[in-house]
Amino acid sequence: MKIFNIAALALTLGLGACATQRFHFTGNGMTGAMMPSYEKSQPFFIGGIGQTTDVVVSDVCGKKGAAQIHASQTALDGILSMLTFGIYTPRTVAVFCNK
Repeated sequence: MKIFNIAALALTLGLGACATQRFHFTGNGMTGAMMPSYEKSQPFFIGGIGQTTDVVVSDVCGKKGAAQIHASQTALDGILSMLTFGIYTPRTVAVFCNK
């Protein structure tokens, strides 16, 4: 029973550790799409310390430009990170283009 409680606590903490950073671009008079035009899980290792990845927004949205960019650790990303003890730590990026 004690092992079950520890496992339940670890699972709760692991799933509760999801994080999202959102970047909203305003001032262009346009509104963004409801569904992302681009969404991809990007691999990082050892917590992503000192690592970067690029998404060329002009290739995704063209001349319309981006309305929002979300960088997040989804529940699946968190589970994968937890299963590998932080060695593999993916993050998901989503780009929302202007309509």
